[in-house]
Amino acid sequence: MSSPVQALGGVPNACQLLPTVVTAGQPSATHLAAFKAAGGRVVLDLRDPMEPRPLDEPATVATLGMEYVNIPVSAGTLSDGTLDRILAVLRQAGDELVLVHCASGNRVGAALVPFLMLDHGLEEEDAVGQAIRMGLRSAELLEWGLGYTRENRPPGPASESP
Repeated sequence: MSSPVQALGGVPNACQLLPTVVTAGQPSATHLAAFKAAGGRVVLDLRDPMEPRPLDEPATVATLGMEYVNIPVSAGTLSDGTLDRILAVLRQAGDELVLVHCASGNRVGAALVPFLMLDHGLEEEDAVGQAIRMGLRSAELLEWGLGYTRENRPPGPASESP
């Protein structure tokens, strides 16, 4: 059996972000089947349903017996609510293997910055490095993810009063 990231071989910016999270650009039906065979359980699609794509992804994922979740990330959806929904899916998945994708990995990188920093304790520089590895190229999207993280980070010892 191949690893989850090997199952996505050839997909732009495919990477194993965490043991339970794989990120990538747009997978094909063959990639989705291989992801399922590698233990995949949830596909989180950040593309707008109206974007052109090579397959009927919700139907393909359902046929494979995985859960499909679509949370569009686009100019009109760059809100805290969108990131809240993305984080909720990742947190609810627990130990289940999740594939998070968009067309290229650009939106994925930005959307997962808060998950890396708030849930996994990465420092900003390390989270940004991982986001770039996932395919992040947009300064606007990066600022969206970082802004959310800054607003939602629990207060640290330096900001607590004695």
